[in-house]
Amino acid sequence: MSPVRVLLVDDQALFREALATLLATHDAVEVVGEAGNGDEAIRRAAELTPDVVLMDLRMPVLDGVAATRRLRADHPGIGIVALTTFDDDEDVFAALRAGALGYLLKDVSSARLIEAVLAAARGESVLQPSVAAKVVAQFVRLPSTGAPEPQPLVVPLSDRELEVLCLLATGHSNREIAATLHLAEGTVKNHVTNVLSKLNARDRTQAALRARSLGLL
Repeated sequence: MSPVRVLLVDDQALFREALATLLATHDAVEVVGEAGNGDEAIRRAAELTPDVVLMDLRMPVLDGVAATRRLRADHPGIGIVALTTFDDDEDVFAALRAGALGYLLKDVSSARLIEAVLAAARGESVLQPSVAAKVVAQFVRLPSTGAPEPQPLVVPLSDRELEVLCLLATGHSNREIAATLHLAEGTVKNHVTNVLSKLNARDRTQAALRARSLGLL
């Protein structure tokens, strides 16, 4: 398979250089360009047609939230992952509302970052654990619409699948879940696939929200 084409957007040149060097060590990813602000990111994305954009949020000229909104409107096929220092509520929900598929902090591990890039290329979400917790908490606070109570799952989750669900809902990667539950990573992948299928969810975030609505979390 062709590597995932990535555009790096950050106003700190040294960070972009370090990130490009890190990503270059992975055959599954190819850094095709860089931008120092949101306005430049929009121009570079049109020129380079990346699969994924790693987007800082607080930048001069045009910030990452506004750039994300523009990119999602002009290039809906590009997956955008916020990569920032901040995880306050205002930044998190602004980025997600603008269309970011993922939200990670800059202290993320290289393995988790690669996982997020590959997931975004597939149209899936990967969230920092603190961010996933905010999303679920926000969902819980939403007012009731008066809709009927959700029906139980046709095929219930096993005890192990429930354990996996609880961990993925708080943003844990497959590797982290495997370490926590003392399982092989391949076994965890199978459990995650079963969880998504039983919940009829397209990705981990939707699975967490649907599980919460069903009272499984």
